[in-house]
Amino acid sequence: MTRTLSLLGATGSIGASTLDLVRRNRGEWRVVALTANCNVADLAALAKEFAAEIAVVGDEACLPELREALSSSGIEAAGGAQALCEAAARGADLTVAAIVGCAGLAPTMAAVEQGGTIALANKEALVAAGDVLMAAVERHGATLLPTDSEHNAIFQCLQGGKLDQVEKITLTASGGPFREWSAEQLAQATPAQAVKHPNWSMGAKISVDSATMMNKGLEFIEAWHLFPVGLDRLGIVVHPQSVIHSMVEYRDGSTLAQLGPSDMRVPIASCLAWPERMETPCERLDLPKLGQLTFFEPDEARFPATRLAREAAHAGGAAPAVLNAANEVAVAAFLAGKIGFTRIALTVEESLSRSLPPAPATLEEVLAVDSEARVKAAQLLEFA
Repeated sequence: MTRTLSLLGATGSIGASTLDLVRRNRGEWRVVALTANCNVADLAALAKEFAAEIAVVGDEACLPELREALSSSGIEAAGGAQALCEAAARGADLTVAAIVGCAGLAPTMAAVEQGGTIALANKEALVAAGDVLMAAVERHGATLLPTDSEHNAIFQCLQGGKLDQVEKITLTASGGPFREWSAEQLAQATPAQAVKHPNWSMGAKISVDSATMMNKGLEFIEAWHLFPVGLDRLGIVVHPQSVIHSMVEYRDGSTLAQLGPSDMRVPIASCLAWPERMETPCERLDLPKLGQLTFFEPDEARFPATRLAREAAHAGGAAPAVLNAANEVAVAAFLAGKIGFTRIALTVEESLSRSLPPAPATLEEVLAVDSEARVKAAQLLEFA
């Protein structure tokens, strides 16, 4: 049976991996919507290749170029934030939400409100608006399939189990490219060094988050919403080989772990085929060749981001949204060469130490908290 698919964030790394799998199973999918921020050439090419109904650019200034690229193709072109939401609301059987940052919040909510199935790869949707988003999922009868490798691993380990039987959920972290660097070396780290992840091929922002360990902090908050076992039953362990993607320990002492190659097509395939399985071209694990798997406690003195995320989760309310917004501003400043690497976590900590706004109860309130936090973070960095 052919299913319909909308892909929000088609030209990013998640989008590329998703479309690679769809390309290998063309008869099973009909593409409804593809979106990008302003990568018109790639978006137009993909829209034509997959005969999408509509292609949308988030940056409305890029719309004339998209219209020109799609002229005479019969594919609808649209642009702007509202157009992203309208594309997400077209009601595909599966919507892959892979827009990076808070820009993906409103489109993800629009997809949830259709009551369909959403493969969630946008961390910020749950970090900044977890309470609001999960309430909408329940209200509209939507299904969330976690696409992050760690959360998808937990999802798989929980199949056949119950949350009230869980003793602990452990997220694994590679430790990033700077795992063995001293504090002095970290202070001198460059953007070029930070984006060179040892195991995964990812975009610049998420690669920097991995280098600071904020990526794992954000995933900690995500797991808190997706798998509500309580914050005291969530943990993080550094596992440099990135072979075990997460673990679930049950009350009887059994621990289930999901293993796989460092290839995002594995968790994406899990979502595309759910509740079944599908073939992938991914390299298979060769455990004897690997030789050994190692594990370490996170070093929160050198990498305080996981502590900050845990504290934000405990504080609740607006704190996770402020954490996320301040981190996005600081990472952008680092990538632009305006601040040093260690200033990223300091900016987040300073933002959280200030008086926080009331807990947001709607998406509009979440976006207002996000906007205010960005302004204040930029002021802290003195380039507002």
